[in-house]
Amino acid sequence: MSPPQIKEEEEELCTSQEGEQLVLKQETDTFMLTPTNEESDHQLLSHNSPVAESQDQEGSEHCHTCGKAFKYESKLNVHLRSHTGERPYLCNTCGKRFSQTSALKNHVRIHTGEKPYSCETCGKGFRTSTSLLLHMRTHTGEKPYVCNTCGKGFRCSSDLLVHMRTHTGEKPYSCNICGKRFFRTSSLKTHIRIHTGEKPYSCSTCGKKFSQKSSMNDHLKTHTDEKPYICNTCGKKFRQSSVFKLHMRTHTDERPYLCKTCGKRFCSMSVLKNHMRIHTDEKPYFCEMFSEFRWAPGSTI
Repeated sequence: MSPPQIKEEEEELCTSQEGEQLVLKQETDTFMLTPTNEESDHQLLSHNSPVAESQDQEGSEHCHTCGKAFKYESKLNVHLRSHTGERPYLCNTCGKRFSQTSALKNHVRIHTGEKPYSCETCGKGFRTSTSLLLHMRTHTGEKPYVCNTCGKGFRCSSDLLVHMRTHTGEKPYSCNICGKRFFRTSSLKTHIRIHTGEKPYSCSTCGKKFSQKSSMNDHLKTHTDEKPYICNTCGKKFRQSSVFKLHMRTHTDERPYLCKTCGKRFCSMSVLKNHMRIHTDEKPYFCEMFSEFRWAPGSTI
């Protein structure tokens, strides 16, 4: 599937529970995205479904668009929707449409609040079994998806997919207002709020508003002085996971951000951006006192 077709589903597999889950499969050197669900359409399709009548016809069916093979014709028909964009299953509550009945079933739980899958370790509930499986990896530390370029591991396939773009430089999502491009849709959505001024998250203690939920959560810790992120190497504590991750790179010397001009590597995107100005000669910061000062012939500072 091309990036525009997987927009909503690919966005954040680790936390998304609304659409079709995506699993990143490695076949030789090619990465492919295929939808997976806790129950297959082969099991859930009703008898009056467009593909139900062919679900028992076992054979070897091939997609003429991408060449992928399927055991059942019903599976092929569902797969074809990834190319056509067809979403025949409608949520009667909000009008959102889905390509598979299982995805619709999972989505409906957003409206009902049903969370039938519970973590035996911490008791947290989830709408789908896949979401529970991904959550369990936060307890076990399992990271089964590994980057072939740098060896970094991830607990969900979508994180690996987005990470791969740091190596390839691919930014498939662009802002219609300013043209800025992004690795993932969630970053684009957050960026759009710069233009709209939307700040949907507010602090219950002081009322301060934020454009990102993560920023609000980090802010809340300033009221409690909570620093839940602890470095196992030096013991330093942090309020924000992003700052904690940057700090860890001082110990591991990980430098995932590459300058394509000179080949130098950096530990953070912000440091890379500052470095790029050496090549572009960009100087975006001006001294206000200097700009207001009028030089007279022969004068000195």
